[in-house]
Amino acid sequence: MNDRTVRKKSERVVSKESERFVLEKSELTEEEEEEEEEEEEEEEEEEEEEEEEEEEEEKEKEKKKEEKTEKQKREREEEKEDKNRHKRR
Repeated sequence: MNDRTVRKKSERVVSKESERFVLEKSELTEEEEEEEEEEEEEEEEEEEEEEEEEEEEEKEKEKKKEEKTEKQKREREEEKEDKNRHKRR
């Protein structure tokens, strides 16, 4: 083989390797994008779950607060009734 033929073959090989590299890089980029999208989705889901948990906790706190208020109200009413009973006697 002469010098020119070897150079052309070498250029083709380099060219093919470059194409492969570009393809691999683009595939990697697509994979990275997909992974990134998946991570973002997971983060969004986690945030939603956290928000739901916070809402539930808030509801639970509010419910307990209402129950406590109701209980106090009943106790005051009972005390009032007791006082009234004692006054009547």
